[in-house]
Amino acid sequence: MTQAPPTDAASARAAIAAITAQLAARGIAGMRAPPPEPTTCCGRGCNGCVWEGYLGAVVWWCEDAQALLAEAA
Repeated sequence: MTQAPPTDAASARAAIAAITAQLAARGIAGMRAPPPEPTTCCGRGCNGCVWEGYLGAVVWWCEDAQALLAEAA
């Protein structure tokens, strides 16, 4: 990722929005949808929280999107 990896829901949303805008600006279609936010968090700070997995998936999605942007450059 060119920016810092997301660390919470807000930064994940911002990263997704920024890259989605870049894809749209370049007219790149075909990128899979970003991962959906979890809906099953219990809020107890579990080891292996669903948010940890989500943030990892967002990083992976951003890296794939950025690779697609680089190929189109």
